[in-house]
Amino acid sequence: MLTYDVDFWSIRQRKNRPKPFELRWRVGERSHSKSFKLKTQAEGRQSQLMDALRKREQFDEETGLPVSELEALTTPTWYEHATAYVLMKWPKAAAKHRASIAETLATVTPVFASSSRGAPKAAVLRKALYSWAFRAVRDAEGNLHLRHQVEEPPADVVEALAWIAEHTYKMTEVARSDRLRAALDAISKKLNGKPAADNTVNRKRMVLSNVLRYAVERTILPTNPLGTVDWTTPERDDEVDFRYVPNPGQAAVLIDAVRQLSARGEHLGAFFGCLYYAAMRPSEIAALREEDCALPTSGWGELVLAGSRPEVGSGWTDDGKSYDDRGLKRRARNATRPVPIPPVLTAMLREHKERYGVADDGRLFRAAEGGRVRSTEYCALWDAARLKALSAKEAKTPLADVPYSLRHAGVSLWINSGVDPVEVARRAGHSLTVLFRFYAKILRGQQDRANTLIEQGLNGG
Repeated sequence: MLTYDVDFWSIRQRKNRPKPFELRWRVGERSHSKSFKLKTQAEGRQSQLMDALRKREQFDEETGLPVSELEALTTPTWYEHATAYVLMKWPKAAAKHRASIAETLATVTPVFASSSRGAPKAAVLRKALYSWAFRAVRDAEGNLHLRHQVEEPPADVVEALAWIAEHTYKMTEVARSDRLRAALDAISKKLNGKPAADNTVNRKRMVLSNVLRYAVERTILPTNPLGTVDWTTPERDDEVDFRYVPNPGQAAVLIDAVRQLSARGEHLGAFFGCLYYAAMRPSEIAALREEDCALPTSGWGELVLAGSRPEVGSGWTDDGKSYDDRGLKRRARNATRPVPIPPVLTAMLREHKERYGVADDGRLFRAAEGGRVRSTEYCALWDAARLKALSAKEAKTPLADVPYSLRHAGVSLWINSGVDPVEVARRAGHSLTVLFRFYAKILRGQQDRANTLIEQGLNGG
């Protein structure tokens, strides 16, 4: 109970005691005391308490402390609050989001360290935070705990966690604008110091904001202080560099090169076909089932995309798998996205299904042992196909440097072919905002075509 009803008694000396000078005061109905070796120490502490009373601070009846000292005593540190946030979010968060939370917290937590003395190496601290402090596991009884509380971490991780637990600011200190600005600067950079992509910065900023909002929910902070910080994301051009996006001829040659590499390349040829001709994400292709495909013997077919299997470490999933079964990206869990596919992809998928069959659960593409096709596998095939299909000069450039380039190429083809941007965004599973940010250059080219059509209309055709 908080009250202004505070009285002080004179300092009492009790002889033959290690701390003979006793400060006594009353808060409400309860009396409190504290002993000191020297009278000046007792007088100094009494002066502090009386000064708080003069400043119209209330006192806590149970502890005898003024509100300011009580808050400093009970306010958790950033590390304590961040780990509490992880345990709160873990049960209902998707595996990719769990990893994203850990990544963000591992980035900003060192910024909130109150000292650098005795600090562990940056790489060790990041490993300790990302893999142990901000990852949760269940014990034998099924109760959720931080990983380092259930499993035995390496010695260097134990030391790093002990250090950071003792050296992060209280949450009230974290709320200072200069500290938050430093944290925002940290999430705007990659580990190598280069600027991070806009969507990465926005994702991490949202996690940081949510952690602070949880502090408001726990009545640790009165408001979320992040909104008051004057900070803007450093300028970065996220637009696709179309100099290195393969054209239709190059895309077809690259996909054919994959199929010629090996039996496994032949098996995954249609996988790369989905990347280009349907502009699908790899996680969507990994979840593609026979029932999702309408594959007529001739003409256009259709894929009704209903889910995705994003690749993520087994430590972030509930079942220990290296992927997560999710709905479509940024869509409701049961939402679907129909995508018409041209005859060339229809034929590729029909041939693939007839030759290789499907997995027990109906998936078209699977690893050798039936699981999800791993990115390491299809990226290795792609690297080999580039060397086979491109000239030595082209292979040294970023031209089609990653399989995802095929998705960029597919979307670019649709736009250049005159497909309405709204339909392009729908088929690709983008928002219009994202489409215009990444494909602004070729969309501006379509404006010239639109202007010509409008001019023809104004002139009577």
